[in-house]
Amino acid sequence: MPWRRALLLLCPLALSACVGVQDLADQVARQQARTYVNAEVERRFPGVDATPITNCVIDNASAQEIVTIAGGIALGNSEAASSTVTTVLQRPSTLQCTAGNYFDGFFRGLNT
Repeated sequence: MPWRRALLLLCPLALSACVGVQDLADQVARQQARTYVNAEVERRFPGVDATPITNCVIDNASAQEIVTIAGGIALGNSEAASSTVTTVLQRPSTLQCTAGNYFDGFFRGLNT
């Protein structure tokens, strides 16, 4: 019987470790994707601050799209990554996010 209690206590720890590893993997993939997207946005829109657009692309990309974009760096498959960035950029939610970010910055600049 004592081993059952120990097992019950260890199960949540084991599950939380799995979640921690998954979170870490997600963070790494998102950071790799962010690096790729930022460079891609800078290439497509020279002279424009890429950060707000990059943030919107990352925020509006699905988990699979993040993996595809991150794979563009890791596996050298820039064609698939670039195509995925284009798909996410064309979404209404991404366009709204980008416009909102730029207007927020514009109006903050007027208030200073």
